Amino acid sequence: MVARRGRRSARGSDEGIPSPPGYSAIPVKFSGKQQASHYLYVREHRVREGTKSSWPQKRTLFVLNVPPYCTEECLSRLLSPCGPVRSVELQEKPDLAESPKEPQSKFFQPKPIPGFQVAYVVFQKPGGVSAALALKGPLLVSTESHPVKSGVHKWISDYRDSVLDPEALRAEVDTFMEAYDKKVAEEEAKAQEEEGVPDEEGWVKVTRRGRRPVLPRTEAASLRVLERERRKRARKELLNFYAWQHRETKMERTHLCSISSQLTTLEGFLEASTSSVCSMALRL
Repeated sequence: MVARRGRRSARGSDEGIPSPPGYSAIPVKFSGKQQASHYLYVREHRVREGTKSSWPQKRTLFVLNVPPYCTEECLSRLLSPCGPVRSVELQEKPDLAESPKEPQSKFFQPKPIPGFQVAYVVFQKPGGVSAALALKGPLLVSTESHPVKSGVHKWISDYRDSVLDPEALRAEVDTFMEAYDKKVAEEEAKAQEEEGVPDEEGWVKVTRRGRRPVLPRTEAASLRVLERERRKRARKELLNFYAWQHRETKMERTHLCSISSQLTTLEGFLEASTSSVCSMALRL
């Protein structure tokens, strides 16, 4: 009786895996020792008619709920039994266009996306998507042949990778600057060739290059500009000080004038009072 109940509960748990509508659930475990499973939710990547997408139709698998410890190489390895994988890209949120590919660097890498991610897996053939949708699992992320570091071991590895070799870093920066200077020189030469040349409709392209090209600002020129700004600021503060001083003097003069007018009024009142008192005394 107990065995039958156990079989029924196990069968119900496999058949009733909660998943969003239109998605298939693939159980994934970090290692064989782990009992609980994490689920990847997958479906074929589709867009509405008239919507442009850089992902190839019928060959792209959209994956939700990708854990942080699952890298692009790991996801490619897990889905490789379904068919040859052409590319895997992890993103923070769904997007219809691929992110621009930048040259890989050992020292300058993009900031990792925290938390769970989404993935676009592109197979070489459409059969890879249908095979991935039929996967039952569980798939193992970390195996003996392909171990995945986690916890303290991952922190130690990240710290060791953060210690850079100065000579190798200098060589990579020099290579990058040489390529950048070459690119800028080519753009300038192309702009110089196109300067003043009308196109098919007779329009002339206006560029930044003119009769008097602006000289690049050197450190001495920057210091002169800063000094000029400092003098201008000091002169403005001095003018403000003088304006404040004039305002205070004007206020003092106004106050003195009001006091003198009040004293004049008081003197006139006293004289009138004295004359009236004298006239009354003479009558008595």
